[in-house]
Amino acid sequence: MNKEGQVRIPSGCAISGIFAKDGRNISGEVISNSMTVMHDRSNGLGGGFAGYGIYPQYKELYAFHIFYDSARAREECEKYLEGKFEIANMSKIPVRPSDAIKDAPLIWRYFVLPNHNTLADSLLDEKEYVARAVIEINTKLQGSYVFSSGKNMGVFKAVGFPEDVGAFYRLEEYEGYSWTAHGRYPTNTPGWWGGAHPFALLEYSIVHNGEISSYDANRRFIEMFGYKCTLLTDTEVITYIIDYLVRKCNLTLEETAKVIAAPFWSTISKKSEEEKRHLTYLRTNFSSLLVTGPFSILLGFEGGMMALNDRLKLRSMVAAEKGKMFYVASEECAIRQMEPSLDKIWSPMGGQPVIVKLDNLDNKED
Repeated sequence: MNKEGQVRIPSGCAISGIFAKDGRNISGEVISNSMTVMHDRSNGLGGGFAGYGIYPQYKELYAFHIFYDSARAREECEKYLEGKFEIANMSKIPVRPSDAIKDAPLIWRYFVLPNHNTLADSLLDEKEYVARAVIEINTKLQGSYVFSSGKNMGVFKAVGFPEDVGAFYRLEEYEGYSWTAHGRYPTNTPGWWGGAHPFALLEYSIVHNGEISSYDANRRFIEMFGYKCTLLTDTEVITYIIDYLVRKCNLTLEETAKVIAAPFWSTISKKSEEEKRHLTYLRTNFSSLLVTGPFSILLGFEGGMMALNDRLKLRSMVAAEKGKMFYVASEECAIRQMEPSLDKIWSPMGGQPVIVKLDNLDNKED
């Protein structure tokens, strides 16, 4: 019989992230290698990556990454796309065949812009138009799944260990200023290609370690606003919550974090009157979007990254800096794999977001 201390208890899943505040290019191989030292936190049922700044030649176009179950599903989806978008380029996503990655669907990539006349007739803004199209494909076109839809970014995911997924997608051929990664250890949801992390909508992508006990309440609320949770895993809802709060409600990332990982009422009562009113407003008006249960998440977005623990810090997360580079991971060893010599390393407090942005974005905001 194994004794305490002799059994690996990974607390489910591995996450890792790297961000260059000066915008320098980072090879996708760097983030893929960081996952090798956290191999035991995954069980081979899902791995994936999100990269930002990887499509500079098409940076003004939406990059749709799509899984297809069949050639017929692809034909049907492409007919839909042609009716809603102008397609500048389309091709299979290059992969490296591997015995470690099995049952791969058809994986295609499209660089698109909304059709000008169709967009005008819709009376929607561009991002809402694109988001609705993605949700419509994923819910109504059987056998088609858009798993990435932002500008100058892309998600790459599969069933497998993350380092094998990175090799499969040839991540060493991509460069970007920001990368996040996930190794999945599903406990109560199936392992399948669509259910691997990251989950993405428009520019937002989420990798998540943990379990959402509030999923049903979160899902029922968010689906009132046109979102549909169809991917058989609780993490999907976090992506939609972020999109709703930031894009539709115009909350800041700091405010969004205070909704998702809201301070306890006892903590709010000790704040200044101004802070107390603000936090009470967020907790009261968005109470159904409080995410309960253990979690650590990494949010990727255009020009930045946010790391966030649940308010009790029930999942591990370590952050670090080296010059203009920011690192975050479930374990310090993954950060040391990317950068052995660090200027600063710390464990963020529960419920306290760590937000980094490109230097030029900070300057513009000033």
